This record gives sequence, C-alpha cells and structure tokens, in this order.
Amino acid sequence: MSDAPESLEDLYIDELKDLWSANDQMQRTVKKIAGKASEPKLKEMLATSMDGIAKHTDILKGLIVAQGEKAQKEHCKGMEGLVAEAVKHTLEEGPEKGPLLDAQIIAQYQRMTHYGIAGFGTAAAFANALGLKEDVKQLKLATKEIYGGDQYATMLAETLVNIDAEEEA
Repeated sequence: MSDAPESLEDLYIDELKDLWSANDQMQRTVKKIAGKASEPKLKEMLATSMDGIAKHTDILKGLIVAQGEKAQKEHCKGMEGLVAEAVKHTLEEGPEKGPLLDAQIIAQYQRMTHYGIAGFGTAAAFANALGLKEDVKQLKLATKEIYGGDQYATMLAETLVNIDAEEEA
C-alpha cells in the first residue's frame, strides 16, 4: 500500500482502487469457472455478471480520475483470498461436474459478490460524507446491481441447482 491515508478523501480513493483490483480478480475467476457450469441459467448469469463487473470497473476508473487521481488500481488482498478459495473449491478440489459443482460455483460466486457489495457500499458512504452526489448515485446503483445478481444466484440455488444436487446424491 502507498502512504497511509490522511483524510476521508484518501480512504475513498483507496477504496475505489481496491475495488478496481477486486473486480479484475473476480472477473478473471468468474470467466474460468463459468465454463465448468452445467446449468444453462447459471452459465447465462455468470456471463451477465462478467459484463456487469466490467461496467462497474469502468465506473470506478472514472470516479478515480474525476478525483484528480491517476487511473491505477491497488492490489486487493481480500479478493485475492476469495479468488484462491473459489479456484480451490471449483477447479482444483471441487466436484467434477454437474449440479454439485454448480452449487459450489454459486457458493463461491456469492462470497466474491458479497465482498463487492460491502466495498461498493463503503465507497458510496464515503462519497456521501464527502458530498460527492454524482459518485454516490453511481456507486449506489452499482451496489444495487451487484446485490440483484446475488439475489438471482440465491434464487437459482434454492429453486434449481441445490435441488438437482440433492437428487444427484
């Protein structure tokens, strides 16, 4: 990490840069695991998610530059850990294929997604305290979209994937 933050604005910029890195890591991981999914609705959700992550990354880049900062990310160790777990449980040591792997993919996807919800929500709160109304609007919309994807993943798990995984056992 660079110098310790000395103001709320510094915390805000650091959060944006961390989220950019988190998004990049998550997007690469979702791309890897999407090819292993067997449920068509899950495959579609993961593809849509990759588009959303890219959109949200563009928002983060724009907000960083709008604050007069250089457009650069700062490596997110939190997402690094979540990504390592996702890879381990879906690609390395996870079920081979089918509904059980799909259930595991959803579980790992949601862990990464929850990190994004927390991060974007925090950034929105910082932006609000700083009086950055347009930033707040964009960050809250991104948070809402991420949360919507998480809710859809829950619905897929509860109404389809987990049931299929149980029947397969």
